[in-house]
Amino acid sequence: QAQLVESGGGLVQAGGSLRLSCAASRSISITYVMGWYRQAPGKQRELVVTITSGGSTNYADFVKGRFTISRGNAKNTVYLQMNSLKPEDTAVYYCNARGDIREYWGQGTQVTVSS
Repeated sequence: QAQLVESGGGLVQAGGSLRLSCAASRSISITYVMGWYRQAPGKQRELVVTITSGGSTNYADFVKGRFTISRGNAKNTVYLQMNSLKPEDTAVYYCNARGDIREYWGQGTQVTVSS
């Protein structure tokens, strides 16, 4: 069964760092574009960053210079290093894997940044 499993969320003070991980099951092709989205209370889900199997990235303007996405050597794991966190980064962060036909979402992990 295809699935994405996230980990690494938590509570951190403003200015702190967190690292999120997302492991994709083997049934999800390594050619998929993987990425992170987030959804804050009362807001729509929004793109944070994506990365292709070749390593090309697309960052939302509000995280440029603070967040870094990377893929593991096996290509089926993706990481999100979040630095200089702000209270407005508080949200549920979702891992996403997107192919030409299919798309998968993780269950989400809560990130809370206190001021």
